[in-house]
Amino acid sequence: MTNARLKRLVEDFSRHKNIDALLIINDSNIRYLTQFPASESWLLVTKHKAFYITDSRYVLEARQGLKGVSVKQYSSMPCATLCALCKQYKIKRLGFDERHTSFALWKKLKEFCPRNCKLLPATGLVEALREIKDEEEITQVRNCLKLHFKAIDFMKKVVKQGITERQIALKLEGFVKSHGAEFSFPPIIASGSNSCHPHARVSDRVIRNNEPVLLDFGIDINGYKSDLTRNFFLGRIAPRVVQVYEALTLAQREAISLIRPGISCAQVDAHARKVLRKFGLAKYFGHSLGHGVGLDIHEAPRLSSQSMGLLEAGMIVTVEPGVYIPNQFGIRVEDMVLVTKEGCEVLSGYYN
Repeated sequence: MTNARLKRLVEDFSRHKNIDALLIINDSNIRYLTQFPASESWLLVTKHKAFYITDSRYVLEARQGLKGVSVKQYSSMPCATLCALCKQYKIKRLGFDERHTSFALWKKLKEFCPRNCKLLPATGLVEALREIKDEEEITQVRNCLKLHFKAIDFMKKVVKQGITERQIALKLEGFVKSHGAEFSFPPIIASGSNSCHPHARVSDRVIRNNEPVLLDFGIDINGYKSDLTRNFFLGRIAPRVVQVYEALTLAQREAISLIRPGISCAQVDAHARKVLRKFGLAKYFGHSLGHGVGLDIHEAPRLSSQSMGLLEAGMIVTVEPGVYIPNQFGIRVEDMVLVTKEGCEVLSGYYN
């Protein structure tokens, strides 16, 4: 097995789970391990070989695009092909990821797998590898951000009084697609009181003067993603809005100043809340401070009060404190941060 990522995964078989093989059905996890855009296919990784299990729709491109992985075509059900491989390679302990396996699929696996093959939960093995980005992945994210910055500059010319949120969304979509990219997720474009909803849906509301407009969107290039939120202020801004924005900016910067290898994710989250508490705003901040970004827009690690993890060099996270005052307005300040050996680098800059 020459694939370095597959090798690292196999090393974890005995170190953590003592399994003979791992079944992977999540597209992002398969893409990470094989660097091939998987779709509706499975990956079986044994200690010595990896098998991509797919059907006639994808088999040709899989055989052309996959390196160091054996492609197996199934005709009716992937479970039957999986069963045959388990028998052939004498797999006695087959790991599977509970988070990506439905109960119905688990029953099918139990039905098809050989009787002497045990199904063992092996959750998060691939995700743990994905938390630490290598140089190639970091470059991919930087490329997303380069286009993201251009899109923000374009939006500065678009967001104005009299245009609707939906019209802004269409112009943004046209710009992104004209550069050969896609969105990481459906954009959030929320003006005035709509911005008090953290995940507001784009509406036909007309942008008015003297109100904030929140834009949260991401760029997807070759599967890797960016995620930034920027706020546009039109006309004269109320002192309360200015106070909230300045408090959030301070909370974000102080939280980022803590980011370094070895610090707990929960501690970073707690510090941002501590700053907002001084301004009486913590009660309006309901979501976690941030999350990992890579092949998925939300992945490990999570900057949350519930997180038990520590930050490590190579992780990329968002830092996005937000304040949402019901029926009035919402502001969120979001940047992407790379954890480095010495501390951290704000990949998106504070003012882009």
